[in-house]
Amino acid sequence: LLGQILDHWFESEPLKATLATDAVIGAMASPHTPGSGYVLLHHVMGELEGRRGAWGYVAGGMGALSQAIAQAATARGAHIFAEKAVCHVLLGRDREAQGVVLQDGTEVRSKLVLSNASPQITFLELIPQEQLPKDFVQRIRQVDTRSPVTKINVAVDRLPSFLAAPNARNGQPLPHHQCSIHLNCEGTQLLHQAFTEAAQGQPSSRPMIELCIPSALDPGLAPPGCHVVSLFTQYTPSMLAGGRSWDEQARNAYADTVFDCIEDYAPGFKASVIGRDILTPPDLERIFGLPGGNIFHGGMSLDQLYFARPAPSYSGYRSPIPGLYLCGSGAHPGGGVMGAAGRNAAQVAIKDFRHL
Repeated sequence: LLGQILDHWFESEPLKATLATDAVIGAMASPHTPGSGYVLLHHVMGELEGRRGAWGYVAGGMGALSQAIAQAATARGAHIFAEKAVCHVLLGRDREAQGVVLQDGTEVRSKLVLSNASPQITFLELIPQEQLPKDFVQRIRQVDTRSPVTKINVAVDRLPSFLAAPNARNGQPLPHHQCSIHLNCEGTQLLHQAFTEAAQGQPSSRPMIELCIPSALDPGLAPPGCHVVSLFTQYTPSMLAGGRSWDEQARNAYADTVFDCIEDYAPGFKASVIGRDILTPPDLERIFGLPGGNIFHGGMSLDQLYFARPAPSYSGYRSPIPGLYLCGSGAHPGGGVMGAAGRNAAQVAIKDFRHL
């Protein structure tokens, strides 16, 4: 249990609750849920430029990371087809992968296929079900993909000024503006209450909010004096109580709740908002192909990690289809912008390729 780990090392309840947020990020779980301690470990392992447990922003926004990878690949002779949806994986007589078919009918032939789509899309949509073992298909269908995350991107015309640390007179970013700011995290019981509401189909009345201001470190993201604010919020159920969907009214009502909370910590925040983009779990699934809106392509619970990710006997990146590999967040070791699953999968694929 995460609570036991934090109680062992810390006394301050606000500190314990703030650390606890990293144990429930992207998880439909409470700090009191068994196994939540692993998610905390997952978020603090690793290093950035030699600093253990450090995090960083990508200069130019997250899309710049994809562009850097793309440029490195094309420099080595790779061909990239952007905005070309894959319809299905091409299979040979012996069920081996032989390439992919795009939605416009174009066939792209290859000896190996690596998919960083979710296990659900890869195996339930791109491969005919009769070509896969029944127990494997059942396992993929049973993966827990519940997600509590609603992401809100905000454009503001001035830097938020927090009661706990008011802005400088010149309006320039202060050290705390360059960090991850956690709101509604004064106690782990608050997080548990927020989880309980979502478990009953109601968006949290006092959501857990992780607020980042990337433009405080990367001014090119916004016009002079303006900023972009990224809000990572929990908990919101994929389906609202009574089978209600996330319509425009429900979306805005939840966003208003989040903004009201921020206003309590930083008066004037609501008046500074120029625009906002609200992405509920169904939006994250529709736009980014995240099953259930889950940022990890499936819960990071103990029954879905290590040898069981995405299914027992298939944690080594190979799949029941020879020549088809899983290299995204749904593979070991799971989600996060770290490239571990991709690197590991590439090494396995290269090893197999030498024997073709």
